[in-house]
Amino acid sequence: MLYRVKHVTHYRYSEPVSLCHNEAHLLPRSLSHQRCLDAHLHIAPRPAVYHERKDFFGNRVVYFSIEESHATLEVTASSEMQLSPIPVPELGATPPWEHVQTLLRHEENRGALEARQFVLDSPFVETDGSFAEYARASFAPGLPLLAAVHDLMRRIFTEFTYDPEFTTIATPVSEVFAHKRGVCQDFAHFAIACLRSLGLAARYVSGYLETMPRDGQSQLIGAAASHAWVSVYCPQLGWVDFDPTNDLMPSDRHIVVAWGRDYSDVTPLKGTILGGVEHKLKVAVAVNRVEENESGA
Repeated sequence: MLYRVKHVTHYRYSEPVSLCHNEAHLLPRSLSHQRCLDAHLHIAPRPAVYHERKDFFGNRVVYFSIEESHATLEVTASSEMQLSPIPVPELGATPPWEHVQTLLRHEENRGALEARQFVLDSPFVETDGSFAEYARASFAPGLPLLAAVHDLMRRIFTEFTYDPEFTTIATPVSEVFAHKRGVCQDFAHFAIACLRSLGLAARYVSGYLETMPRDGQSQLIGAAASHAWVSVYCPQLGWVDFDPTNDLMPSDRHIVVAWGRDYSDVTPLKGTILGGVEHKLKVAVAVNRVEENESGA
């Protein structure tokens, strides 16, 4: 599948901003199943400083600063991505989840050592006994890890309500759990909280969904904005993705931009400003499938 992605972020300030420093996670990664053919940012006003780097997790991060007075800021991220289907692993053939829990505590191989950091609490996700209790309904003794995670994903999809008006990014996971309402970021954080509370490694994945599907496929929930899902560490297989918002395992309709411990590691655009007072924010995302012969790459 070939996709063109356009992500526009527009700020309008009530008073002029004289200086701003920003960091953007808006350029997709290249992975075994997805290839970034082209990606760039268009920023208005034009920044005085602009440079790209890789962060601790290997994500592409752009830093830029605008050092002139401005009343608006618009950042447009454009990319062209080529995706291949991800084979679905045999969920029942994976190790018992308790075995993976023990491995993460004691194994010294590179995969387990790198995954161990994703068992720990992070700024938006704290482990708690109530999350573990909820998860145990899916994690019966001896159940294969991915079969258990798949059941947890399905329960979140069934029991929680997608409600864009209920939460902000600052809403605690405990409140999302209490009301069983939220958006993709909340469901990803809650799933991660459940898994980490059982001693398993889970990370937060940010990206996009196909906006207007073809071939009779239904539109995925959350396709009109940035999306989020969860990835779980499984020995031998590595990291395996689950999307509780849509009750499916991501394949060639999910574009990965970045991953980290939680949203705080992969915020699409954040920064500090001098001035501005108040602002209005508009965000628009379009992910359109194109034919190979339409590609400009």
